[in-house]
Amino acid sequence: MTSQRTRDRMLTRLREQGIKDEVVLSAIAAIPRHIFVDEALSIRAYEDVSLPIGFGQTISQPYIVAKMSEILRNGSTLNKVLEIGTGCGFQTAVLSKLAKEVFSVERIRPLVMKARGHLRELKCVNVKLGHSDGSLGLPDLAPFDGIIVTAAASHIPQDLLNQMAIGGRLVIPVGTDEQILYLVERVSQSEYRQTKLEAVKFVPLLGGTS
Repeated sequence: MTSQRTRDRMLTRLREQGIKDEVVLSAIAAIPRHIFVDEALSIRAYEDVSLPIGFGQTISQPYIVAKMSEILRNGSTLNKVLEIGTGCGFQTAVLSKLAKEVFSVERIRPLVMKARGHLRELKCVNVKLGHSDGSLGLPDLAPFDGIIVTAAASHIPQDLLNQMAIGGRLVIPVGTDEQILYLVERVSQSEYRQTKLEAVKFVPLLGGTS
């Protein structure tokens, strides 16, 4: 179930679901999703579903990873990207194929260690992981031309808005009972443009570390 044919079917499905960015599709094709889940779940790794990775967290479904990556990339090469919520590292690995530098933070220490192992195995040398409260971002390393959040916030954190480069993009799910994926673009020093995209389902964005 982790064969090339199975992975090709996943790519065909993503195209049918409207993913058009071939650079994103190539990045996803290059990352073996099955290594990011427990062996017992590897048979389902290329289905279009989210899967548990422990600690109440999930690996996002391939469509959501592709959609958020496509929106963030917007047809151009990314320089410096911040990911909030490393999880098992799958989205991080995809971003490593799309950006020159990727900084990713995760609040749950065991997941940081697990993701670090996966990314080392895949030789993702342009990624730096940190164990910290993702809702605060990484102000010392800002600005970022792309920020992607893989957990649902109750509101768009001002700290993340402040860390966007002019012309930068933030892709973030927002909401509690009902969640909507938002694109935020920084137009100028003080102006942001928000676009509602589609309904999504993510674990909540929590503060603090554990």
